[in-house]
Amino acid sequence: MLAILAPGQGAQREGFLTDWLTLDGFADRLAALEAAAGVDLVTAGTIMTDAQISDTAIAQPLIVGAGLATLGELSADPATAYAGHSVGEFTAAAAAGVVDEQSAMRLIAVRGAAMAAASAAASSGMAAVLGGEESDVLAAITAAGCVAANFNGAGQIVAAGRQEALDRLVANPPPGARIRPLAVAGAFHSDLMAPARDALHAAAGTVDTTDTAGGVVSNRDGQLLTSGLEILGRLVDQVCLPVRWDACLRTLASLGVTAVIELPPAGTLTALVRRALPGVETLALRGPEDLGAARELVALHSTQPTSGSPDWRLLVAPEKGTVRLTDAGNALLHLATRDAELAVCLDGDADLLELLVQDGDPVTAGQPLARVTAP
Repeated sequence: MLAILAPGQGAQREGFLTDWLTLDGFADRLAALEAAAGVDLVTAGTIMTDAQISDTAIAQPLIVGAGLATLGELSADPATAYAGHSVGEFTAAAAAGVVDEQSAMRLIAVRGAAMAAASAAASSGMAAVLGGEESDVLAAITAAGCVAANFNGAGQIVAAGRQEALDRLVANPPPGARIRPLAVAGAFHSDLMAPARDALHAAAGTVDTTDTAGGVVSNRDGQLLTSGLEILGRLVDQVCLPVRWDACLRTLASLGVTAVIELPPAGTLTALVRRALPGVETLALRGPEDLGAARELVALHSTQPTSGSPDWRLLVAPEKGTVRLTDAGNALLHLATRDAELAVCLDGDADLLELLVQDGDPVTAGQPLARVTAP
């Protein structure tokens, strides 16, 4: 089975679309997308410097537009599974047919501009924490006043927060870990992006959706979703929620994915797949010279997901707090927040498969607490 992956912000690099524009029809496809976004994608992808395309209002439409324009060269099966990291989820949703390409570009233009504005309102940013025990990393992130914004797998968690909080984290790294500041404008996937989420919510209300044949693997918890309306709603909320790419990787494995193709600007996600899923064939679609190999992978591995959804799902934290394990009552666990203690219970006929936290662990909103059976 094949999965198409779409990268997130930070993957773009100066001039990465130059060679693609030599292909017949590519410039026309890109022109239609840039008209919908109101951003000059050709100039951004060929002439602008790395510093210029790091502007969130430019980077996000550029990344999504590049992925969608390139997808037209692959003729992938509509039943293919799609997954995108952060802004790449919009590429994935449009590729899966959940929203049309023009609507996706209009939405991503709103998202990029609103996130740029939210970033300008406060000095904030993100930093990758590489290595260390996950419990120690999460505790250090919380102690510094940051939040865990990306769980990328392979021992990489990205923290987001105000600059002073990031400075505290750099000064007090978790044991066995090193910290690498990221060249992003703000604290993406944190509550500091709430104004951007609200702007995107208003814009999404005007967009029609369609259910998809293959499915989109959600950044929230790794679920394979086919409902267009649910996918769009999650795209909006994800602006302020952590990216659980580790859960997405587990779902790709559970679906029996045998090969992945990463759309341009490619390389970041295939590297994570190689470390987490060593038996899966990977191809980073960096330039037109990779199209032959990509088309072969499409022909060899394009089959519909056999189960439609994995037989498990993740139970996530409703709010930021501290885990309290207890045998009292019917609750799976309790979550001590700033204002209350919340009972987290299994819903419906779900059964517990695996607890992913321990007593006393600090957790952020959207962080998985347990793996449970799917309804």
